[in-house]
Amino acid sequence: MIPRARATGRAIGYRLFYRLPVRLRRRLVRLAVPKYIVGAVVLVRDTEADGAGRILLLRQPPGYSWTLPAGLLERAEAPVVGAARELYEESGIRLSPDRLRPAVPNAVVHAQGWVDVVFETEVPASTTELTVDGAEVFEAAWHPLDDLPRLSRATANLLGHYGIGPRAGEVPPATPSGA
Repeated sequence: MIPRARATGRAIGYRLFYRLPVRLRRRLVRLAVPKYIVGAVVLVRDTEADGAGRILLLRQPPGYSWTLPAGLLERAEAPVVGAARELYEESGIRLSPDRLRPAVPNAVVHAQGWVDVVFETEVPASTTELTVDGAEVFEAAWHPLDDLPRLSRATANLLGHYGIGPRAGEVPPATPSGA
């Protein structure tokens, strides 16, 4: 229980805060609240794969490991729109945002100060042309889930949330609400 004097002090503080102009209140909140960088990630599965399945991975500079299609959101960009944009820019796969569905969990908050909003989709690998620019992305390829190449640390950690890759089982899987 909060002591009465402290509760009264908070109430006065909130009354004063809400009398400030909205722009000033927003500025004060931004100063006091932790900042995060927000990115969109797409987990693309091959609809034609046998066995454990295959996912699309990218080899980006410096080229030592593989990553998922991902990138930072632009200002005021909806996460699903940013995910579709990044997927196209990095792999050549053009999908409407309504073809992407939120992964579970949909957002992964990293201790280093960024948040990944993750989406999933499926495409047939045999009829999906992969196009890379050679600068931002060296190579895009389908990889079997049970034989993944060397992943970047961030990608291995992220995939672990979905029970995939070398970190599978180390990160507690998300459970649907009510389960």
